Amino acid sequence: MCWYMYVYLWSSGGQYVEEINKSTYCDTSSGVSCASGQQYYGRGPLQLSWNYNYKAAGDAIGFDGINNPGIVASDPTISFETAVWFWMTSSSPTCHNAMVNGNGFGATINAINGGLECGSNPSNLAGQQDRIQLYQSFCGTLGVDPGSNLTC
Repeated sequence: MCWYMYVYLWSSGGQYVEEINKSTYCDTSSGVSCASGQQYYGRGPLQLSWNYNYKAAGDAIGFDGINNPGIVASDPTISFETAVWFWMTSSSPTCHNAMVNGNGFGATINAINGGLECGSNPSNLAGQQDRIQLYQSFCGTLGVDPGSNLTC
């Protein structure tokens, strides 16, 4: 897999909970602050990252995402709530709408990692191809058609 793709810490419960190649992921240009000593790297089953996502998810679900981002990895309920929140609410179209309205897998790539893998000049086109190959592999294992529109 490509350098930017998440490498996860495997917990004793058999679940991916944290990104290994951690970074601060603090962008205050959105008007959302970052707490001293906190990092907003990928956590949870959908790997929530960036301070503004932690803030928005915390506001929606009811936890302090800015001052306690680690709860996404340590509390299984909050962990899965953040994944569902991201799938159902972030970007336009949302990941959920992209899949159910026939926009295809490529639209979910754009919603999750569009800045790196999509657009007119993606910095990591190989990452998009890796995701597509993995998705096709999973679909093959499950015996389901991956559909059309696999690229973003």
